[in-house]
Amino acid sequence: MPDIIKLLPDSVANQIAAGEVIQRPASVVKELTENAVDSGATEITILIKDAGRTVIQVTDNGSGMSETDARLCFERHATSKITSADDLFAIHTKGFRGEALASIAAISMVELKSRKRGDETGTFISISGSKVEKQEQVACQEGTSVSVKNLFYNVPARRKFLKTENTELRHIINEFERVAIAHSSIRFILINNDREIFNLPVTNQRQRIIGLFGKNINQALVNIETTTSLITITGFIGKPEFARKTFGEQYFFVNNRFMKHPYFHKAVMEAFENVLPADAIPSYFIFLQADPASIDVNIHPTKTEIKFENEREIWQIIHAAVREAIGKFNISPPMDFNNEGIIDIPVADNRFRNAPEIDIDPGFNPFSNESYQRPNLSFDRPPASLPRNWETLYSGISSDDREEAQSGISFGSGGEESDNKEASETLMQIKQRYIICPVKSGLMLIDQKRAHERILYEKFLAALENNSASTQKSLFPITVELNKGDVALLSDLEEELRFTGLEISYLGNNTISVTGYPSDAMNDNPAEVIEIFIEEYKSTGNDPGLSSREKLARSMSRAAAIPYGKTLSIREMDNLFNTLFTCSSPNWSPTGKPVVNIITLEELDKRINR
Repeated sequence: MPDIIKLLPDSVANQIAAGEVIQRPASVVKELTENAVDSGATEITILIKDAGRTVIQVTDNGSGMSETDARLCFERHATSKITSADDLFAIHTKGFRGEALASIAAISMVELKSRKRGDETGTFISISGSKVEKQEQVACQEGTSVSVKNLFYNVPARRKFLKTENTELRHIINEFERVAIAHSSIRFILINNDREIFNLPVTNQRQRIIGLFGKNINQALVNIETTTSLITITGFIGKPEFARKTFGEQYFFVNNRFMKHPYFHKAVMEAFENVLPADAIPSYFIFLQADPASIDVNIHPTKTEIKFENEREIWQIIHAAVREAIGKFNISPPMDFNNEGIIDIPVADNRFRNAPEIDIDPGFNPFSNESYQRPNLSFDRPPASLPRNWETLYSGISSDDREEAQSGISFGSGGEESDNKEASETLMQIKQRYIICPVKSGLMLIDQKRAHERILYEKFLAALENNSASTQKSLFPITVELNKGDVALLSDLEEELRFTGLEISYLGNNTISVTGYPSDAMNDNPAEVIEIFIEEYKSTGNDPGLSSREKLARSMSRAAAIPYGKTLSIREMDNLFNTLFTCSSPNWSPTGKPVVNIITLEELDKRINR
């Protein structure tokens, strides 16, 4: 029997590695930009065309490479960063495995020009599909320029999975921001299709963040700084009033390397507990400096997931540092239990404990022409007489009515027939969250937000399929400032969004104007609707079980639905109830959560008689 195990050719091995390291054009931008940072560059220019499909060129003024290094850098696992396994725990650079350039060269056409500082000439190398096609000496500037053309040209299955230009550009911007935030001492320029997107000068961390996310973020930033034996923390957290309902400006860096760390994110969120609503997410830009020997960055191909030796202790430090910043800068209202500053409320004396008695003259006629002599009234004797049946003026208000109004309960009359076929039902809203309706089998409990999500979802889906829309024009358009990635996302979906009723215009400088609104939307905060929609669409963007229309309709329905905490009028409850049961799937929200629940009479009897 012949041997069946064979060594893979380098070209195939490199393509397999590329599948892990290079997922889309943004991955190329990340790897090449980080290499430029590691070269000691003070200026890095990223030029892309067609969101990276056609060209990605990264040019730096760093140390450059010799002819031999320029050739070896495309070999797999060829690196200048480490020489032994022990070096993996003393990493100060971005790259170290020597896979990036080899992976990129395996699935694209690459041209490299590099000149080492002090050399008279540089080196030019052309590679296509891991095969070196040309190598020669050229005149070029000091530093390195890598040009990647026709990404995935030899892997058509990968190329067809690329998204639209605006979507790919958004991913590129996200990767660019992660590198640029951490290295404010480097000038960064990003150009797409000859249009300059960013031109960030050398500055400090705060100004770098402002340069990336706009001037409005400046007033939201609060310094955070803590030094311990385990770790040093610097950076900024956002004030609660600027928190959003979507993820956006949440960044962790360790030794100037961007990382994702859900456990540390929870430390920040718990520090904001009782300061923010449960569904609000604060901004933060937190920089951690730790001994490289105490972290492991080699657990994921993209090196964004990092293990810490003392995660629990660091969690406590982050939590305490954020809490300290919240208190130090008076972000949350302080609670003072001292007597100083307490206002004494005077207690009424005995003269005012009883309601004063008022005399009236029932014989007075204001329309009479006869002269009228006002009687001598005093407050120390009962009136001669009172209007008849005066109690009936207040007969419609009972103590029960007052208590129900104060407890957040409102009633309405619905016209939807229940399962006992009665023509009328009593609808009741509880705590601005649920609607209760008595039915033959017990009590029907309806989640008002999920119910409205289902209604809007089916309406938006039909509008997208029929290319029709119901829009309410804004007399006074609302402006919303976003980051460049979110603006690119909205631009990519602009035509489809118009069919849901949302119309926007672009004002430049990452600012949009909401000129039209879904007519059935019951979230009356356009900025919040935009933010929720963006986050929902991002979270469902990779769900293979949903079509593009379903993703958009589901995201917009969740953004525009009735928020919890909103009091509904009688007509609104009635309309919600009636419309819900005309839907094709009234029992489930677009995300599969239950909308309707029946509490049976048996359950009620058990609770009462137990």
